[in-house]
Amino acid sequence: MIRLFLTGDVMTGRGIDQVLPNPVDPRIYEPYMKSAAGYVELAERRNGPISKPVDFAYIWGDALRELERAGPDVRIINLETSVTVSEDHSPKGINYRMHPKNVPCLQAAGIDVCLLANNHVLDWGPSGLIETLETLRAVDLKTAGAGRDAREALAPAVVEISGKGRVIVFAFGAVSSGIPRAWAAAADRPGVNLLPDLSQATVGAIGAAVKEVKRTGDVAVASLHWGGNWGYQVTRSQQEFAHGLIDDAGIDMVHGHSSHHVKGIEVYGGKPILYGCGDFLTDYEGIGGHEEFRDDLVLMYFPAIDPATGLLQRLDMTPLRLRNFRLNHASAPEARWLEGVLNGEGRRFGTGVERDEDNRLTLRWA
Repeated sequence: MIRLFLTGDVMTGRGIDQVLPNPVDPRIYEPYMKSAAGYVELAERRNGPISKPVDFAYIWGDALRELERAGPDVRIINLETSVTVSEDHSPKGINYRMHPKNVPCLQAAGIDVCLLANNHVLDWGPSGLIETLETLRAVDLKTAGAGRDAREALAPAVVEISGKGRVIVFAFGAVSSGIPRAWAAAADRPGVNLLPDLSQATVGAIGAAVKEVKRTGDVAVASLHWGGNWGYQVTRSQQEFAHGLIDDAGIDMVHGHSSHHVKGIEVYGGKPILYGCGDFLTDYEGIGGHEEFRDDLVLMYFPAIDPATGLLQRLDMTPLRLRNFRLNHASAPEARWLEGVLNGEGRRFGTGVERDEDNRLTLRWA
């Protein structure tokens, strides 16, 4: 059995970067905020002071104990920030970056793979992307979803697991998540592995790329940064695309993100589709609006997959709450709230969850 750890968006830039030991210049270029330190002030106004600087492990909080308990073979995050000191900011309104000297915060959680096909990885220009790639690879963090050219952006992260096989992770971005089309990697241009559309032809192209790499016994993951930030809707085109990846492209698990909150889960052909994993680590604390979606409540996803068949054997989830830029165990009422969301949104897919005495959730499917 191969056990994975997956999350939604990990945004260690901007406010979170400012509380870490080596913050970048806090200047930002938003219409309503000119300093990243302003997001620290908002969080402290909401939930009290943060003793700065925090150590590199601080932001993971109770998630570290959960990782030790679960013992996943591979740890995968969507890293939605540039890791750079570049000043080449993109005029898109919101720009995330973390100082390269703060990359030990990712190592503190034993992360194996950073997915980069998202709408913030080029916030500080092509030079910022290249520095991000160089910084992550210098500390043996594998990447997927962005590169110096289209070939590198398409290439999957491949993780060898002693005695079990391999996990290969492809990462794709969609314009529906806010990625500018101009950010698409090309033969002579750094950028993101951007999906042209959600058509069957695109499924076919992905299938050809998977076939070049996947061996018998490999678990293939397609990670998709797609859709808007708010709302539980899963569109017909998204569902058909996810089904196509499983039916025709050799994918064993679809890992969706971009939504700021968790969305429904489907098990299709015995294989899991996480339509939206929600945020995981952000500096949104103290920002008003959309409170009904509880984006401060997050999930750690631990799917166990049989490499011989690619079939899901079990999916456990640990609810956490983000407070003071730190992940904390969710209370029983908070875990019940997430339980209700997953049951309500999973009903159309024939899935639901059960909550145990420790407030952990386990997926049930027909």
